[in-house]
Amino acid sequence: MAKGTPATLALEKAGVAFDLYEYDYDPGDDGVGWQAAQTLGLDPARVFKTLMLEAGGERLCLVVSSERSVNLRRLAAAIAAKDAALLPPAEAERATGYRIGGISPFGQKKRARTIVDRAALAFPTIFVSGGRRGLEIEVAPGDLVRLLGAEVMDVT
Repeated sequence: MAKGTPATLALEKAGVAFDLYEYDYDPGDDGVGWQAAQTLGLDPARVFKTLMLEAGGERLCLVVSSERSVNLRRLAAAIAAKDAALLPPAEAERATGYRIGGISPFGQKKRARTIVDRAALAFPTIFVSGGRRGLEIEVAPGDLVRLLGAEVMDVT
């Protein structure tokens, strides 16, 4: 199975070290991050989901642990916006070039302002989607922040 995705290609081009992990994606399971953690035998706190949002008329890419819930009010306040809301799935897919359940923060079609939850920095490496369902990338959070020009905030 080919593992080359826009996400892995972006990491390779930037010279960022990463590892790939595949698992059998279950489309009936709503918790993609939990599913990846359970299937791969990972600590769920280290498996991060990529959410696409809009806040104050701006598109955002949010990277947050799968075991945490985003406080949209706190996020909006942190970026001086009135409100924040998840993008509808079809809009998130159009903006990123990825399908829901496989949206990676790397290699998105349209680059968005990226925010990483501060909890990511507690680990030497974290796992994020590799750009398709059933593919996870293990990467150092510092490399993720640097490569994406991400802001680090408390959003949960």
